[in-house]
Amino acid sequence: MKPQQIEDLSFKIIEKEAGNHRFDQSQWPIVRRMIHTSADFEYIKSIRFNGDAVKKGVKAIQNGCRIFTDTNMARVGIRKNEIHSFGGSVDCLMTDETVAKKAIENGTTRAFAAVDMACERINGGIYVVGNAPTALLRLIELIKKKKTSPALVIGFPVGFVNAAEYKDELMSLYYPYITNKGRKGGSNIAASVINALAIMAAKQEK
Repeated sequence: MKPQQIEDLSFKIIEKEAGNHRFDQSQWPIVRRMIHTSADFEYIKSIRFNGDAVKKGVKAIQNGCRIFTDTNMARVGIRKNEIHSFGGSVDCLMTDETVAKKAIENGTTRAFAAVDMACERINGGIYVVGNAPTALLRLIELIKKKKTSPALVIGFPVGFVNAAEYKDELMSLYYPYITNKGRKGGSNIAASVINALAIMAAKQEK
């Protein structure tokens, strides 16, 4: 089978097994792609959308926004054709020398320092967190202080230490976000959300 045939068949299986759900036509393509990426139907129950998140994300991509990720794994997993077609970019600052230096000086993680470096450049863009809870924490702090204003926060840090807690903190904000309850997540899941948004952006443009 060709790749597109495999994906189409996978989506048919997901549609059948998911059955009736609570998502609208803009949200379901995102949840479906997350399930396709992970084979985990639990995301149907755990995902959370807030503040016209899908609309804001699609519009940001169509406006050629900058997308920052907390890991190179998430950056590599994001489809570039659609993003670049609108003049957008996908960057990760984790290996930046200045970020490494600031992390050491301030006693923080690189993920935390990378958010600081991106805070002004991310205004109107999208920050994607798929691994590091500290990146999400710092992003929340800067949003609360009105020092940064991304169009959308995609928050899916994974793990046993503060991943679920910081996602709960994100959900306490009245701000456009897509996240999930609990410990699950990961760079592949976060990338799948952006990919779904990018595909929708491209389809709406036609």
